[in-house]
Amino acid sequence: MSDTGSDTEATEHTALMDGHIAEARPDRDVAERIARKRKTKPDTQRNYGSVEPSEAMSSAVGSSGQAPPDPPTETQIEELELKYGARHVIKLFVPVTLCMIVVVATISSISFYSVKDVYLAYTPFHEESPYAVTKVWNALANSLILLCVIALMTILLIVLYKKRCYKVIHGWLILSSLMLLFLFSYLYIEEALRAYNIPMDYITLFFVMWNFGVMGMIVIHWKGPLLLQQAYLIFIAALMALVFIKYLPEWTTWAVLAVISIWDLIAVLTPKGPLRILVETAQERNEPIFPALIYSSTVMYCVVAAGAGDGEGEPPPRELRPLNPRDAGGSRAPRATAARTSDGEGGFDAAWQARAGGGAAPRRLRVEGDGSAPAHYVTRVERPQPPQELEEEKGVKLGLGDFIFYSVLVGKASSYGDWNTTLACFVAILIGLCLTLLLLAIFKKALPALPISITFGLIFYFATRWVVKPFADALSADQVFI
Repeated sequence: MSDTGSDTEATEHTALMDGHIAEARPDRDVAERIARKRKTKPDTQRNYGSVEPSEAMSSAVGSSGQAPPDPPTETQIEELELKYGARHVIKLFVPVTLCMIVVVATISSISFYSVKDVYLAYTPFHEESPYAVTKVWNALANSLILLCVIALMTILLIVLYKKRCYKVIHGWLILSSLMLLFLFSYLYIEEALRAYNIPMDYITLFFVMWNFGVMGMIVIHWKGPLLLQQAYLIFIAALMALVFIKYLPEWTTWAVLAVISIWDLIAVLTPKGPLRILVETAQERNEPIFPALIYSSTVMYCVVAAGAGDGEGEPPPRELRPLNPRDAGGSRAPRATAARTSDGEGGFDAAWQARAGGGAAPRRLRVEGDGSAPAHYVTRVERPQPPQELEEEKGVKLGLGDFIFYSVLVGKASSYGDWNTTLACFVAILIGLCLTLLLLAIFKKALPALPISITFGLIFYFATRWVVKPFADALSADQVFI
């Protein structure tokens, strides 16, 4: 500073050094004086001799002695407690309903998925015996074999995830998505065109399948609009449900639904359950579970963005440096900059800053202006902006396996042509899902979504098919109306 400086300049120099003094002299009176001065002195932009706080500095005010942020109010706490309220229930009812509607509409209009001519390799017993006892043990054997395959695949996924073999898992999921989006989708479109007698040449079909499959791979495994990602996940779940209905034997389908519900209960609630280990590991690592396995009502991508500049769309300000750092003449602004750059923040060298904590931000003199107006000098406190992590929005998530087996139950019920049974299973699944979400809000931990819904669905199916339907037929035959 020059001897002819005004009191304002002296005050500014003191303000520039207040942070260092407070760190070097932890005296109570000095700290209170600095706090009063910072409270009374406005932090607006001034001409040279003023410190202009940046956005990063204002965000870090709470840690430098200013007032801490207000604690959350009771209303905000209640909103967090009601995270799984009616709005989130509806957000799950809509996609589950859409998935079941696609399966039921396909079963009703395309006979290809109702004909039993080929079976899965995991179901060696085809239930061809006329005896019910033989069909029962065939169905149980097929369901246990399929359950063992599912358990082995789940354990393999957990091991790969624990070992951080993310590339292997992504490759596995990408191959599965390729098969679903290209092979099974091609079979579905071919059968739909044949059922509705719609002509289409193979060239057009190739372009349709290419665009459909590539777009699905992008939105599922990379990024894209949320609604489009959700639509692809719903369609994939419906395709898998149709595959199970098509290639599973008759009684094996019901046995698989019962066995898979028990497995879901064990895998999620037991201390060493594989699905519980997967969820807990993802929570410990603060990582989202792979989007190809989970339907989410919110965006699943985690983006890290860093600010690059003082303002959006503004060019970076030019830094004013003296032509000769040893020159003592010239204006006040270059002389102040030379003192700070050569002596290390106004006479305090790097060693002193390291002893003081290293938290002092560099102060530089900048020239602002786009060339059309006269430039003005501003001293800025530059602090490096930490990366702003856009955290994943909170929302409900449901595994695609739950979508698949919900749709298998309703689609299998609709394959017999009884709409009363189909509607009963549909309502039972939604009631079970609602109860599951209610328990989720009470216990506030991951819960299996299959047991309650599938149990209600199976009870409603057999009760409606073997009790309600014969009773309704008897009343209709006798012309008795209730």
